[in-house]
Amino acid sequence: MPLESLTKMYPDAVKNYYAIGQFNVNNLEFVQAALEAADEMRSPIIIAASTGAQKYAGIDYLVSIVKTGAEKISVPVALHLDHGATFEDSRNSIEAGFTSVMIDGSHHPFDENIRVTKEVVDYAKPMGIAVEAELGRLGGIEDDVNVDEKDARLTDPAEAVEFVERTGCDALAVAIGTSHGAYKFKGDNVLAYDRVEAIKKKLPDMAIVLHGSSSVYPELVERCNKYGGEIKGAKGVEDDSVKKAISLGVNKVNIDTDLRLAWTGVMRQMLADKPDNIDPRKVLGPAREAVKEVIKRKMEVLGSAGRV
Repeated sequence: MPLESLTKMYPDAVKNYYAIGQFNVNNLEFVQAALEAADEMRSPIIIAASTGAQKYAGIDYLVSIVKTGAEKISVPVALHLDHGATFEDSRNSIEAGFTSVMIDGSHHPFDENIRVTKEVVDYAKPMGIAVEAELGRLGGIEDDVNVDEKDARLTDPAEAVEFVERTGCDALAVAIGTSHGAYKFKGDNVLAYDRVEAIKKKLPDMAIVLHGSSSVYPELVERCNKYGGEIKGAKGVEDDSVKKAISLGVNKVNIDTDLRLAWTGVMRQMLADKPDNIDPRKVLGPAREAVKEVIKRKMEVLGSAGRV
């Protein structure tokens, strides 16, 4: 199928209380893994690329790969800019063929966040491009996002209503205690579910987005460490916590770290087990399969499997 705008994909998720997974990609194998998983699970999917991924792989290469793959399957696929920092980031992505963009003005004061978000909305809406914004700040580190714990703050439900009314955004990323990267919690895995519930009651038709939602599965961490990794004390968002957030109104869940862990662990294992191998396909192929299996598992958790 041709790439689809998230404006067409969100309504069913909002109505039926499930979430569409956003899976971040950086290369051919990640795209293949994501699209094959979506096709096998009969799930809508969001392929996301940050500005860092665009610089690494080349924006035109990424768009061409995703478009080619999407046309080979029969489930809805959106191509999304993750954490665009400026209007130019959004415009460049839209011009290249993205069907959804995130403008992240969460580091700005409230009124300035509204201004930069509305600028992107005014540009994108006439073309049917979905716009995601963020209110509140997640902690953690991922690509170009680096927020100290002291600077993180939860989303205020009353501000969320004003923000959506003044910007006209299609989706709102909220901060409820998750964070980017592999080290999300120092203690118990506790999320502010009351914030999701309150925001959804005030904005029942709005697609609510949860960033920083990788589960950091222990077995993925263990495999990385077994074969030379040094990922110690990593802790993510448990699947049951994600399910509860979805039951309260989350409609899009972003996953990146779990894919990186799966990929890196298998790569390390393949190189360690077969030190005489110089065929990259024998390393990249198994790593791609590991990423695919994680995505399929996530689609079950998000409730998007079997929706197409």
